[in-house]
Amino acid sequence: MRWWDIDPVLELEKDLFPEDAWSRGMFWSELAHSRGSDATRRYLVAEDAGRIVGYAGLASSGELADVQTIAVARDQQGTGLGALLLTELLKAATAFECSEVMLECRVDNVRAQKLYERFGFEPIGFRRGYYQPGNVDALVMRLTTESNSGSAAGSSSVQGTETND
Repeated sequence: MRWWDIDPVLELEKDLFPEDAWSRGMFWSELAHSRGSDATRRYLVAEDAGRIVGYAGLASSGELADVQTIAVARDQQGTGLGALLLTELLKAATAFECSEVMLECRVDNVRAQKLYERFGFEPIGFRRGYYQPGNVDALVMRLTTESNSGSAAGSSSVQGTETND
């Protein structure tokens, strides 16, 4: 993801997460930590025919990585794009030498939970009222990468879609 991707990413963000969409400033801040030798973030976009149809981001700190966001355009859901984006984030976690990857997922987002479980993530707890303003709980999930080769289901490419970082 580059700075010029922020506006189309924000459009997708507002469509998919209207109540708790990230702001422009949040994306700028994350991208500021994704370059150079001290980078602690990895953000990427997926494009189809020049249109951004997905994006994802990961933050690292020591041996711990955190999936910050994964989003797939409504017309691309169910195509394997979410799995492709998650695969790329797990590769980034390996590159950052992280042994654990954490994430939060809305308790009502069963589709995403199933994707994460396919990759070996396990539920470890809840964060009550995490998603605001809707006061929706988050399911906290963890993957220990030491026992996971990173080649979980969904590692194949999606035809007609490319990821750009």
